[in-house]
Amino acid sequence: MTQTVEPTHRQLGMTDSEFDSVVRILGREPRPAELAMYSVMWSEHCSYKSSRRHLGRFPTEAPWVVVGPGENAGVVDIGDGWLAALRIESHNHPSYVEPHQGAATGVGGILRDVFTMGARPIGLWDQIRFGPLDEPKNRYLFGGVVSGIADYGNAVGVPTVGGEIGFDPCYSGNPLVNVMCLGILKRDQLVLGTAGTPGTVAVLLGNSTGRDGIGGASVLASASFDNESREKRPSVQVGDPFEEKKLIEACLELYTKGLVVGVQDLGAAGLSCATSEPAGRAGVGMEVDLDAVHVREPEMTAPELLMSESQERMMAFVDAANVEQVLEVADKWEIDSAVIGVVRAGDTLTIRHKGEVVAEIPAASLADDAPLYDRPRARPSELDDVWATEPRLPDDLDLADAVLRLLDDPAIGSSAWVHEQYDHMLFLNTIVGPGADGSLLRVKGTNKGLAVSTDGNGRLCQLDPRRGGARLVFEAALNVAVIGAEPMALVDNLNFGNPEKPEVMWQFVESVAGISEACESLGVPVVGGNVSFYNETEGVDIYPTPVVGLLGLADPVPNEPPRIDRAEEGMEIWEIGPEPTASLAGSSAERIVLGTLTGRPTAPDPEVARQVIGLVRELAHTVPVLHDVSDGGLAVAIAEICIASEVGATIELGDPSLLFSEDPHRVVAVFEHGAVEPPGDIARRIGTVGGVALTLGDATIDIATATDAYREAIPRRMTS
Repeated sequence: MTQTVEPTHRQLGMTDSEFDSVVRILGREPRPAELAMYSVMWSEHCSYKSSRRHLGRFPTEAPWVVVGPGENAGVVDIGDGWLAALRIESHNHPSYVEPHQGAATGVGGILRDVFTMGARPIGLWDQIRFGPLDEPKNRYLFGGVVSGIADYGNAVGVPTVGGEIGFDPCYSGNPLVNVMCLGILKRDQLVLGTAGTPGTVAVLLGNSTGRDGIGGASVLASASFDNESREKRPSVQVGDPFEEKKLIEACLELYTKGLVVGVQDLGAAGLSCATSEPAGRAGVGMEVDLDAVHVREPEMTAPELLMSESQERMMAFVDAANVEQVLEVADKWEIDSAVIGVVRAGDTLTIRHKGEVVAEIPAASLADDAPLYDRPRARPSELDDVWATEPRLPDDLDLADAVLRLLDDPAIGSSAWVHEQYDHMLFLNTIVGPGADGSLLRVKGTNKGLAVSTDGNGRLCQLDPRRGGARLVFEAALNVAVIGAEPMALVDNLNFGNPEKPEVMWQFVESVAGISEACESLGVPVVGGNVSFYNETEGVDIYPTPVVGLLGLADPVPNEPPRIDRAEEGMEIWEIGPEPTASLAGSSAERIVLGTLTGRPTAPDPEVARQVIGLVRELAHTVPVLHDVSDGGLAVAIAEICIASEVGATIELGDPSLLFSEDPHRVVAVFEHGAVEPPGDIARRIGTVGGVALTLGDATIDIATATDAYREAIPRRMTS
């Protein structure tokens, strides 16, 4: 029986109509190298073909925005000649294929996005999601991802100072690995991803090119997993953090000496992207000689060279007069370098290999002419029934047992097993590190601090993607306010299932709307982001899981930022924010105690959010303890303060649901009697600090018992 062989363009993930578009653009059948370039550049990961038309909804402008979406990273002005560059990216599918290298190269890629702009990376944050840890495969994935992030970040010398962990069955076949990076630079060091003017020379810097990672991120991130695709996966890139460290220092020296016109990271789509995008932005063409590319494997074909996503590579665009100096800097830092091309007038990208032209295409067409889909959207039919079923705690609830179960959950319990593998004190800039609501890094030589919070909640967004998306922004803003910072700019990583399903596209568009509305209400621009679709296995989609990374500016930094380990006997406990409802929709208590996912999450209130954020930011300069009320509600927030401070507390509240509600815009404040007077309309005294137990109404929880449950939540599962 004769097997039908799929056309090459389908094997590369292109549809027939996309192939026809390439033929129309070129006026002929594409050569193999050209087809390879279009396939990676028009992939979902690189072209945003299913999401691009909706991303314009985001607010992107503000007086302090220097570089918005579309470049390698967003850049904002933090005053006194300083800029901050920030970016977030996903490496979800590669991390499922090979968790250690998938996560490690995700870190490497996000670092390059930031130092491409001329910035020195100063901090990393990880947002990771897995299936339940009682399954061996999930323990393997979790352990591999954490070790990959740790090994790369520690070796390259950039601290990982915060993040968030989540566990849910929906991520068992498709974990999420999102990494954010923050860098700082002086204004005159800013570099953009442009090819410059005709005559500019393209210099390839860094690692040699190999077959590892051919079509890696661009193909893996643009398709879902099934039994067949698991047998046909592209190889995952292999990272070398020591090479990246040398590359960082070499590039920063080139920026300082003013030797480059533009720089482009060789991330997803490799040379295809690094040649076409800078040329397209500049409105010029290029001539590229693939024979000049330094390789680590013999007899690589032109398509392989153009599609390879080998790590630790950068393309520098240099005035011809400065080429020798650039090569000298590369030699000084012991990184490979090669002149591989020249910028030409016109718009044609001409690529040669072994003396023959293998590609001759309009440079801008790889990005500008990429498909743009308006995929069907449909609200899930079951949503009305889900919203109508409000979760309720049982009348015979053992309150103490419920709190201990929450503290023992690996998504709520101590993250020390993870963050103790990370070096979070590199550079000695870290003022507030892992385990806190937000992170705070000092800008040396100034009174400024940069605060970051990364937040995601797939359960909320599964129930109501618009409200869920908005609440992520408000929570992140509150988390940076807790350490004295003003919310300034946001990047997002939008992790969703298969966009060809109308319900998934509805979730996506609603989430974008929610994030946009919240950002608009706070005056926070979106300066960059990433979309990760096709997060599904065997047709089962993950929950819609947008992740936001919010940058705040503390100027000046509080003398002693609030910490949860500073509660002392006799202090008062206040709740700041709106009175909570008894809603448990999407809450940790619903997940852990009830085992359901029903109800409609409480809507955020932008006016109250602004009021609370402003008040909390002021209190951060005077109050010893401030702690956001989020996962686990008020009960967990107070328990975490008691555990960290090694002291008990007494809380008087009636309805137990109020202890577990995760309604937005709420913070716990702990301070000496009479030290401050929060406004009565959004603040109330709810208890006192003291003793050796946490007393919640009639329930009493020994702090030593709570501490053991909290600190062992992850370790006992990872050693089971």
